[in-house]
Amino acid sequence: MMIIMIRTDDPTDHQIVVKVDSLRKVYGTTTAVDNVSFTVAEGEIFGIIGPNGAGKTTLVECISGLRTPDKGSIVVLGLSHEKNNRELRENVGVQIQESSLPPDIKVSEALELFASFYRNSADWNELLTLLGIAEKRNTKFKHLSGGQKQRLSIALALVGNPRIAILDELTTGLDPQAQRETWHLIERIRNRGVTVILVTHYMDEAERLCDRLALVVQGRIIALDKPVVIATRYGGGIQMRFLPSQPVPDEVLTSLPGVTSIEHQGPHIFIIGNEDLPTLVIRALDKLGVKATEVEVHAGNLDDAFVRLTERAENSKNEVNSA
Repeated sequence: MMIIMIRTDDPTDHQIVVKVDSLRKVYGTTTAVDNVSFTVAEGEIFGIIGPNGAGKTTLVECISGLRTPDKGSIVVLGLSHEKNNRELRENVGVQIQESSLPPDIKVSEALELFASFYRNSADWNELLTLLGIAEKRNTKFKHLSGGQKQRLSIALALVGNPRIAILDELTTGLDPQAQRETWHLIERIRNRGVTVILVTHYMDEAERLCDRLALVVQGRIIALDKPVVIATRYGGGIQMRFLPSQPVPDEVLTSLPGVTSIEHQGPHIFIIGNEDLPTLVIRALDKLGVKATEVEVHAGNLDDAFVRLTERAENSKNEVNSA
């Protein structure tokens, strides 16, 4: 598989709260996590994205101590799960994908139970107020809406006063309004000084919330950088579509700096290039006396980058396997 490692603005050593080095986890003949390395800085929202079955959940379960890796090392807050498991459990809150509670347990009962696991638990009444579900304290779990269950899940992850919160597919299944409300909650969590590791398959969520992203495909990180950098570099650049007033020789456009492709869509021209593309195209057309109408300009986004990088990595592996 071709690996595209994009690394800028990595945290300095004194900022690092999570360090994963050459991590590997295998189930039978399936390698779920394959030689993964990265760091997470204190106070950031670090996103992990990737297709279904890419190994995202296994990765964060290893970080949280719920699974033991076969190879590699994980250092969290300067500690290891092998030697400091109790202390790490006090400082790392986890919201597991598809976690659930007994249907008849009340919100207050669940929080009291989880708070009892910690020596320095948070005021769960304050958490309920922060998360907007204080009026549900006496409501049974089975009577909560999807969004309310997710808020409770966040409260349970935070009730131990953790320095790091791991949130796995937090907004899956929520309607758009509940999803955006949850985004606000995550931002408020970070503003309280909590470092967040967020697993998501929603690109708009990743763009909105995350300071940096790791794109995981088939157990490996193939891109690691700020969302905007990944989107800009691998989302297809600037895409421009227009209707010329008369035919334009392809070589006029392909010779422009930064142009990567050109396509004819009926009478329209579709061209992809760097951020200077619109200006360069208009100038070139003007020199030819050609006017452009029906002009559409779009920037590549994280969705585009996700598809391109994922397909490229999967195709590369298929080529290796067939060789």
